[in-house]
Amino acid sequence: MRSLIVIPARYASSRYPGKPLVKLRGAGGQARPLIQRSWEAACSVAGVARVVIATDDDRIRQACRDFGADVVMTSSACRNGTERCAEAHEALGNGFDIVVNLQGDAPLTPPWFIEELIAGLLRSETAQMATPVLRCDGAALAGFLADRRAGRVGGTTAVFDRNMQALFFSKEVIPFTATAYPADAPTPVFHHVGVYAYRPEALAAYPGWERGPLERLEGLEQLRFLEHGRPVLCVEVEARGRQFWELNNPEDVERLERMMQDMGLD
Repeated sequence: MRSLIVIPARYASSRYPGKPLVKLRGAGGQARPLIQRSWEAACSVAGVARVVIATDDDRIRQACRDFGADVVMTSSACRNGTERCAEAHEALGNGFDIVVNLQGDAPLTPPWFIEELIAGLLRSETAQMATPVLRCDGAALAGFLADRRAGRVGGTTAVFDRNMQALFFSKEVIPFTATAYPADAPTPVFHHVGVYAYRPEALAAYPGWERGPLERLEGLEQLRFLEHGRPVLCVEVEARGRQFWELNNPEDVERLERMMQDMGLD
């Protein structure tokens, strides 16, 4: 099975324009662009045949080529990362068995998240797409709730059935819980990790599906699968002592740099 990782990156983010080129300073003091750190995370995944960055912006293309990444130019008409991945896979000849979408704002994604995601999709006989979920501890849940109280759209949460089939994804904190959890205690809330693994047939069909009201309201591309009755497999992953967060807002730069300092990541 040949797997491809595509990192979609666009400059014109509505919440954070130019986000892929924002520099993050690691524990060793070196500052590197967000997109480079995401590419380095993808390159550390075992068993992947190819890693490419898909963009429609010449500034991002040049920055990626400067640090040696493989770049595929895609249309500015792509409405989200999944559509950009579909276009990139087609441009590469549709020759891969699994296509992974590692969003360019998730440089702290450990390699085993993606390795276990690919393995989970391959084991499933029905899922057309799979995505990782990470159980929040009390500290992570408190961070989610603090973001919402401050009016910030932070990470995404997921709920699923007993067979790990997704029921819904939201930028709100779901399910609701009135319980106060100790910082290191497990909670019933799962952080949706912004990585997707697709079977190529479903990925190719996705851009032709109409955007539904839930996708439009939440701004979450994976909801298009659910709104069209396509099963989405949630694969639970474990942090193994690693901290994880995405760069969603300018305020997250300091948060990610602090995490890299704590973990000793250059």
